Amino acid sequence: MVALYNVIEGIRGFIELGGNVLWAIMFVLLIMWTLIIERYWYLFQVLPGQKRDVIEAWDARSDHRSWHAHQIKAEMVSAVRQDLRRNVLTIQTLVAICPLLGLLGTVTGMVAVFDVMAFFGTGNARAMAAGVSQATIPTMAGMVAALSGVYFASHLDRKVDAEAGKLEDQLQHERVE
Repeated sequence: MVALYNVIEGIRGFIELGGNVLWAIMFVLLIMWTLIIERYWYLFQVLPGQKRDVIEAWDARSDHRSWHAHQIKAEMVSAVRQDLRRNVLTIQTLVAICPLLGLLGTVTGMVAVFDVMAFFGTGNARAMAAGVSQATIPTMAGMVAALSGVYFASHLDRKVDAEAGKLEDQLQHERVE
């Protein structure tokens, strides 16, 4: 219980140093990672059954060679590809938003520094330190948040294309009668 309290106090202290923009970065980060985890859950838990159902539906068809059959196959693959792509673009967008929020924190921190300078002048470095931390901490937090999602966003993008291609290849075979 004490450890949890210390973690919460540490987060609260970090957010106080960095300013209110850190709340926005934390919110975007939470949404981004929720969507990343959901996509991996889909890939490893839902997709295999969905692919199996599509392959069974294709194999149950008597016609595999006509133009109409190829259009049905294209629709089946397209439906799975659409399910695969769901939220991937949102994840990529959230990754791109994180550094921009960090930049917003930099700007608001520098405004705080200029406010202190206008009130106290340039001689009070201690008063300017809070504004400087409000300028640097959100920048760092935004970059770390973005970097934490860059690999997974690009991996999901590649995985979507690969899985859709595999399904299309599995449906290419001609049924032997």
